Amino acid sequence: MDKHFENVPIMDKQSIFEKEFNKLTEVFSDVEETKRMLVDGLIEEAAFLYAENFELKKLIKITGTIKCHPQYPDLQKQVPAAGQYLKNLNSYAVVIKTLNGVLMKGIVDNDENMSEFE
Repeated sequence: MDKHFENVPIMDKQSIFEKEFNKLTEVFSDVEETKRMLVDGLIEEAAFLYAENFELKKLIKITGTIKCHPQYPDLQKQVPAAGQYLKNLNSYAVVIKTLNGVLMKGIVDNDENMSEFE
């Protein structure tokens, strides 16, 4: 076992989902109620993708990302889990970027409101 993970509790996909969902929900706890309601679905999707990739990453650590033909190493094939991992990762990045845009919009709005006090 990797020494970096000796004291880390083993978590299942549902626990990973809940942890990520709670983290993202906390990040958005101070956002205006209507905006938070708008991003609730995105928060759930981000947590889902994060948990899915957690499972895929465990599998990829076992299988690797590429399979090579034993006699002809130039013949290679990507493992399906690796392809799905990358698709999920790209989707997760888009969702997080969108969520971050909502957060930044709130910060920019607050900064604009502060300019009247200068």
